Amino acid sequence: MPRYFLDLYNGDGLTVDREGQVFDTRERLRREAIRILPDIVRDEILEGDRTAITVKVRDENGRQVFEASLVVSSGWCD
Repeated sequence: MPRYFLDLYNGDGLTVDREGQVFDTRERLRREAIRILPDIVRDEILEGDRTAITVKVRDENGRQVFEASLVVSSGWCD
């Protein structure tokens, strides 16, 4: 089964996945990339009015095969 690497992009830059994970289908890979986004946002210290977290998935050859993002916007109402 192929190994995929889920790299994270946020306000601090890039966090490279050096270990990767094995997925038996592309759908399971897609679901995992989307599933981890809220967990990452919860762990981040949200600064400012907008935070974007992106997961960019690479295959074993280093080619990007999938991307998912979550954007959190906030602001005070006067």
